[in-house]
Amino acid sequence: MNHFTVDISEIAHQTLQDLSKQTGQPVNVLLDKAVEEFRRKQFLEEANRAYAELKSNPQAWAEELEERKAWDVTLGDGLEDL
Repeated sequence: MNHFTVDISEIAHQTLQDLSKQTGQPVNVLLDKAVEEFRRKQFLEEANRAYAELKSNPQAWAEELEERKAWDVTLGDGLEDL
């Protein structure tokens, strides 16, 4: 595994140390989890923004709903049982 040095605040460092003691997990594992959680949060926020923008355009939203209807017929095709 590669090792990198990053500057963090004293508060963040202490928080990581406390969490490490509480959970028994190494700081690098806690950081990996925090970064992944933040990445997922950013992804979902961007998806929400995109859907909000889509819904704000009546024509684009109507097209989206029509496309969903077209895909809905595939739900009963029996392929989910394969």
